[in-house]
Amino acid sequence: MSVTMTASGAAAAKGEGDFAFVLLISCVATIGGFLFGFDSGVINGTVEGLQKAFNSDSVGTGFNVASMLLGCAVGAFTAGRLADILGRRNVLIVAAVFFIVSAWGSGVANGSLEFVIYRVLGGLAVGAASVLAPAYISEVAPARVRGRLATIQQIAIIAGLFFSFLSNYLLASAAGGSTQDFWFGFATWRWMFWMELVPASIFFFALFAIPESPRFLVLKGRKEQALAVLTRLVGPTAAAQKVAEIEASLAADHHRPRFSDLIDSSTKRVRTIVWVGIGLATFQQLVGINVIFYYGAVLWQAAGFTENDALLTNVLSGALSIGAVIVALLVIDKIGRKPMLIIGSVGMAVTLALAAYAFSTGELMENGNLRLDSDMGVLALVAANVYVVFFNFSWGPVMWVMLGEMFPNQIRGSGLAVAGLAQWGSNFMITWTFPMLLAAIGLAGAYGIYTFFAVVSVWFVIRMVRETKGLELEEMKG
Repeated sequence: MSVTMTASGAAAAKGEGDFAFVLLISCVATIGGFLFGFDSGVINGTVEGLQKAFNSDSVGTGFNVASMLLGCAVGAFTAGRLADILGRRNVLIVAAVFFIVSAWGSGVANGSLEFVIYRVLGGLAVGAASVLAPAYISEVAPARVRGRLATIQQIAIIAGLFFSFLSNYLLASAAGGSTQDFWFGFATWRWMFWMELVPASIFFFALFAIPESPRFLVLKGRKEQALAVLTRLVGPTAAAQKVAEIEASLAADHHRPRFSDLIDSSTKRVRTIVWVGIGLATFQQLVGINVIFYYGAVLWQAAGFTENDALLTNVLSGALSIGAVIVALLVIDKIGRKPMLIIGSVGMAVTLALAAYAFSTGELMENGNLRLDSDMGVLALVAANVYVVFFNFSWGPVMWVMLGEMFPNQIRGSGLAVAGLAQWGSNFMITWTFPMLLAAIGLAGAYGIYTFFAVVSVWFVIRMVRETKGLELEEMKG
């Protein structure tokens, strides 16, 4: 028997938690966030290739792009409940397999139906990762740093978006365009999808190196295993107390979580906290952020940019997004979640309005593109990128942090399922309708709609959202 002890093991023996272990778990979980971002952003550079390969019109193209989001809605809805049955880590392992299959299949597809099937599979994985990764991190992280660690998820999402944009740009530049043939005679847009195979494979194998959530283990009556995990996370003294607190936070009769727990037994109505979760999830999409993520290349080409310049602009947006989320990570556990949401909503409302104004001054060309004069082009570019910064400082990370921590233990899985369904359902509607809005009312009209929802979100946060900074998960009220 070895008598040596690692520094982290010694810390645990002294009653301290092993923060390096917590950080490892958080980083592995957030690879799912990276894949969430990569899978969401990679479609951006493939739209023209899909149109030509599948001979689709604007409605068909919109559905091809948005099809993943149907899978996301189902994945988010089912993952929360499956995680209460199978465990957080096990569901993430299944999601990793789906990421791999989707990345390969999307690149080999030869028709819209086949492509949609593979994208829906990827959507199931994205939906599962989107709700489970932040929830998993929240369930293993100490309250004092929970916001920062959960915000790593958003950094990973934006990093995934950034690297998908960069990969698309480098591949298109090397091949001469997204529709040109590249390695082994395959079109470049296909290689854009296949690039995802590398991080998806890493995610799959890394998940076997981390434990199950201790709160899930308590939920399933596996208290000894939960105690072992918590001992390493927070130290032996705190671990025993935490197990008791988790047990106390569950239903009085200790029944397994179920959807009916979302109904308040005294009022017979859906709990207010569930409506707040749905509102947070929905408003994050109604401000139109994924129009830039999914249609950035199309948007900037419609505003007069070349394909190459449009793809490069996406890279710039991705870099700014990462910087904004890093700032959010540094301050979220200091200033709190609610103030950040208010700042973000006000900033997005102003910048969206400026972008809408710039687009309203443009001249519609015969090819359907919008021509802006130099000053308005600069205004549109700056406003859109500052809007991205405000989003990624606030609603981008904070919404996921709050969904992962705001629900009481008994209803966390069910609450995440409903909120995740609302998030991805509204994402689908915004993404699917953008090409139709673009054709019907133009960029200015579409951005005007997103501006309206940004303004309404200010009222929602002030009126409905409660601060969760510094609270233990067992203190969350429903």
